[in-house]
Amino acid sequence: VRRHQEIHVVMGNEACDLDSTVSALALAYFLAKVRLVRWLGDKRWLGGCLTGCHPPPLQTSPAPKAAFIPVLNIPRADFALRTETTFLLREQGIPAASLIFRDEIDLGGLHRAGLLSLTLVDHHVLPGADAALEEAVVEVLDHRPLERDRAPGCQVTAEPVGSCATLVTERIAQGPPGVLDRPTAALLHGTILLDCVNLSPAAGKVTPRDVACVSLLEARFPELPARDTVFEALQAAKFDVSGLTTEQMLRKDLKVLSSDELVLAVSAIYVDLETFLHRPGLLQDLDAFCQARGYAGLVAMMISFNERNEPSRQLAVYSRRETLRSAVCRALEEATTPSLHLQPLLSPWSCVGTYAQGNALASRKKVLPILRAAL
Repeated sequence: VRRHQEIHVVMGNEACDLDSTVSALALAYFLAKVRLVRWLGDKRWLGGCLTGCHPPPLQTSPAPKAAFIPVLNIPRADFALRTETTFLLREQGIPAASLIFRDEIDLGGLHRAGLLSLTLVDHHVLPGADAALEEAVVEVLDHRPLERDRAPGCQVTAEPVGSCATLVTERIAQGPPGVLDRPTAALLHGTILLDCVNLSPAAGKVTPRDVACVSLLEARFPELPARDTVFEALQAAKFDVSGLTTEQMLRKDLKVLSSDELVLAVSAIYVDLETFLHRPGLLQDLDAFCQARGYAGLVAMMISFNERNEPSRQLAVYSRRETLRSAVCRALEEATTPSLHLQPLLSPWSCVGTYAQGNALASRKKVLPILRAAL
């Protein structure tokens, strides 16, 4: 703002998963390089004109003024929770110190100064707290159905592919040759494989365009590791919570449900129930987590995998309010759409109800409506 420099921010969604992070990093890098390549190309043409040349097909580009900044849409303190992202960036030699997080840039101040352009990746609707930034949005790349129209001047790409990184890869592939480098290709390659479950049709996420982009990246960079190797390493990193505190485990993949009277936290936990219950000081950590955030209770949904990569699910329902805990437990036990096939397990504490979940296909996405109705 002090230097009156234009800032073009490329930013993913508030979940800031691997897809959002890599899409923002790769697209911002691409936009910066393309602007520079085009400007240098025009400068070379101007130099050649001293000895005579034909006019260029397009007008000469201005010198690059805007700084292209990828912004990770979380506070820096939350970055350690994105274990698959920290793993992949570390593998590609990208230090966390070189990244910009949401709490380190004043987007509102830039916008009020008339210096902000905003490209959204992996989402297209800003949350209410960012509503004032909507008019700064100049481009959208998303792989979800559009929920709202954009101003005529905003370039929108919304395509039903498995990963937003696929759309970014397509965009880069259409750009000047030589802009795509190996580290960027490795980031995009790993992200598409993780998002599309190693391109497995059985997972129901992959599309032919995702497959085509992975093949394109492998063709340009044959030295990229094998797909199975990449996917298994990222999958292991995603579910590795060994270095996290209980509070970080609960925040890593957290959804919050609210009613007029109370707030309920729903956390996906990537360990089995027995391991979770035996964490030192767990009950005190649950108390502190809920009290600090005003949650009346917590549903922890455990997921772990066996040697054949088959999922196993368990539930823990915590609340110091017996009425709430009983109501939530009853709603989960009696659910029919879908039925969770719960089997009660012995709990070490009266304020925690524990279950084995027989229906391993009932993910949190399917359980949330049950809990919302219970509230």
